[in-house]
Amino acid sequence: MKALRVYAGPRALARVRERGLMPSDVRVIPAAAGGPKGLMLLALDRFLFGEWLPQSKSSEPIDLLGASIGAWRMAAACLDDPVTALERLEHDYIHQEYDIPPGKKGPTPEHVSEKFGAGIAATFGAREQEVLQNPRYRLHIVTSRGRHLMRRDTKFRAGLGYAGAYFANVASRKAMGAWLERAVFSARAAPLPFATDDYRTRRYGLTEENFASVVQASCSIPFVLRAVHDILGAPRGAYWDGGITDYHLHLDYRPRCEGEGGVVLYPHFQQAVVPGWLDKSLKWRHRSTHFLDDVIVLAPNPDWVATLPSQKIPDRADFMRYGRDTSTRVRVWKQAVAESVRLRDEFAELVYAKRLGERIEAL
Repeated sequence: MKALRVYAGPRALARVRERGLMPSDVRVIPAAAGGPKGLMLLALDRFLFGEWLPQSKSSEPIDLLGASIGAWRMAAACLDDPVTALERLEHDYIHQEYDIPPGKKGPTPEHVSEKFGAGIAATFGAREQEVLQNPRYRLHIVTSRGRHLMRRDTKFRAGLGYAGAYFANVASRKAMGAWLERAVFSARAAPLPFATDDYRTRRYGLTEENFASVVQASCSIPFVLRAVHDILGAPRGAYWDGGITDYHLHLDYRPRCEGEGGVVLYPHFQQAVVPGWLDKSLKWRHRSTHFLDDVIVLAPNPDWVATLPSQKIPDRADFMRYGRDTSTRVRVWKQAVAESVRLRDEFAELVYAKRLGERIEAL
């Protein structure tokens, strides 16, 4: 059984079947929110950033775009030694542990935020310039900024605000922009690698001074972590997880791939590219659109996923499932992540043997 499946939008599909895929073809690499699900992509990340992409002689920059754990993955990929940084991310994420107060099912948001902040400092502290000045990669981090009632993170404001955002989103994604706007922080004033007509969007600079706050904000799941307030260089307000507005970064990448016809290479933990976090239950928004014409999705085969421990990839529900039994959760996650090396090996075989066109399917 193959572990990896490869899907592509129509233009990318035709390109790969005609010409194959070279490192110099890649223009954008998105990295989705999804918490522990992103662990399954780290072996593939290490191959891409540590071996395959460095083979390119092209001077064309590659835009790295991330939300939540995807922001952490892409920031780590910009460090001078991406393989070691991604290995550390894998280890630290698997082994994270939180104090659960007596009588409670989970840790407090304040405690989780404190631990996340310490992890960001341990990984990137005093190394922000490596990320921001990377000569090849341009990093963009997606956050969600609350508007009006949601400008501050309090129990009343957040609860009522997210209820309003939910019902607005059912009506239309654009309507949710009245509650939450997409706020993207970009290194080196790089232009966004996607068009922004689909949703209310604001763009700010990613700097050494605000880097840690931006990464933490992009990971700040509502009610699990506290929002980050008043990020330097951006308007005052509460900034939450980028996955709320852009869960899987279903964005209009076509302008970035025009001209000579580059592609968006998207390591993902499933085939569907879901627009926003509140769209998870709205199945009609899970289908592919013309925004993804130039996108190649690398995703686990669902039949292979069924062979993993617990018949699934790690997810955030595991924190509740295993509770205080951290050692069992760590063991199960390590087993799943060890199996994910197959995703890397199969992709490497396909690109080096120039057989990707044989395995690619319509997205």
